[in-house]
Amino acid sequence: MTRSARTTRRTAVSAAATAASFLLLAGAGILAAPSAFAGVPGGTSAADRNSDFNGDGYTDVLTGVPEGTVDGKKGAGYVTVQYGAPNGIGTNRTVPKGRTAVISQSTKGVPGTSEAWDDFGQAVATGDLDGDGYDDAVIGAPGEDVGGVADAGRVTVLYGSKAGLGAERTATVTAARPAAGARFGLAVAAARFTGDTDADQLVAVDQKVGLTAFTYHAGVLRRVGAPHSTGHRLQPLYVTTGDYDRDGFADLVVSGYSPDDDYSRGWSAYYAGGPEGLRYRRDLHGGLGTASGDINHDGYDDLVVGQVGGVEGSSGRADAPGGLVGVYYGGEHGPAGTQGPGTSPQWWSQNSPGVPGTAEQGDAWGADLSVADVNGDGCADVAVGAPGEDVGTVADAGAVWLLRGTAKGLTGTGAQSFDQNTRGIPGTAEMDDGWGAQVRLVDTDGDGRAELLASAPGENAGNGAVWLLPASGRGLLADGSWVYGASALGGNGYGARFGAVIDE
Repeated sequence: MTRSARTTRRTAVSAAATAASFLLLAGAGILAAPSAFAGVPGGTSAADRNSDFNGDGYTDVLTGVPEGTVDGKKGAGYVTVQYGAPNGIGTNRTVPKGRTAVISQSTKGVPGTSEAWDDFGQAVATGDLDGDGYDDAVIGAPGEDVGGVADAGRVTVLYGSKAGLGAERTATVTAARPAAGARFGLAVAAARFTGDTDADQLVAVDQKVGLTAFTYHAGVLRRVGAPHSTGHRLQPLYVTTGDYDRDGFADLVVSGYSPDDDYSRGWSAYYAGGPEGLRYRRDLHGGLGTASGDINHDGYDDLVVGQVGGVEGSSGRADAPGGLVGVYYGGEHGPAGTQGPGTSPQWWSQNSPGVPGTAEQGDAWGADLSVADVNGDGCADVAVGAPGEDVGTVADAGAVWLLRGTAKGLTGTGAQSFDQNTRGIPGTAEMDDGWGAQVRLVDTDGDGRAELLASAPGENAGNGAVWLLPASGRGLLADGSWVYGASALGGNGYGARFGAVIDE
């Protein structure tokens, strides 16, 4: 597997054996939203994650660049913002001027100071934390030192407004007891998990402390309980949210691998949201990559998990060393496997009927995932990244797939695959590009069809780049696709591995 497959996920962490820690942060007060831009705070389903920072009704894109250089400090990190519009985030290979922003700890008003390897932007998420109708940006900096405690980690919130994201109003939060190497903020998410407020709440994960939950009101952190520990020791890599049981509260899935198992076998812990907070329910197979959405259009969100190695004895898919994608369909009892809650998911691989390609060792098929409706039929589709895929004789060039959602669930019929050698896609497949290290399906032009963002952090000797593939009623299109790097948005792209982190 390439370096990009191992280390450029939105919440990649070190290989130390750890437990997960949660910080639950509710809005500091509910503010009345003028009718001109009133949004819908308190997101529960996966489709509620619309990332609209300026309240104009178009989805915006938040990208973390944790390896970016700021003020000469390598790895200080920054984030970029691209605002959606009737023509999306750009067309015809052009990034629109005035609709992008670059924000770091050197930006006036943003708390902290840019320092080497703060990793600002290692994790990013969005949600309306103050209930004002504008989504807010949540940015993890797990390498941040806190009070002299090395790599304790910190999370920064930038509040949205009619003018978009800025530093006029910000908030920061750290662990209750910062610990060296805890890397607080290595994964973040926001949704309405509890009944404490109608706004979204924030979940942050670190590596060292046990499971802990807090709520934040009027500037004061208050303990509100601790979800039960998981059945497996879990090295967290991802978090995703969705209303899997359709009870009106968002649920949380924390994923990664168990240090008691090998790296290629993922695990996930499912926490159900409710009026009194998150409660641990069960562990699930798979989790080196996660995403959520309603694939079969039944009103329940479904959970999709990645598994970069084969799964011995699981539904006949032990022959897929190149990686697997598992689907747990939502229902009354939350995400369920093939035989009921907690059992094996429905596994997919490049060897599944209708799916292009052949499973090969090191493909890392499923290393990153995204779920949204591409063709506008009401059923969410699944984008699959395989940054370790060889393209012809070019090792680890990377590729992406799209599997279709239907009323009967995910299908291989009509599946698509793309790489940099696909006709119509800019660029050329090169060794260690890692194309597909991040994939995100997002509707930035408001037409009801989600385009694909696919990144290659290894592109141009590690500068990195992101491609946009347009959507249509037939699926994704190579024609009309275009590519951009950090410098096109105003960031320092040299060695930045741009595209390593894109908000889900």
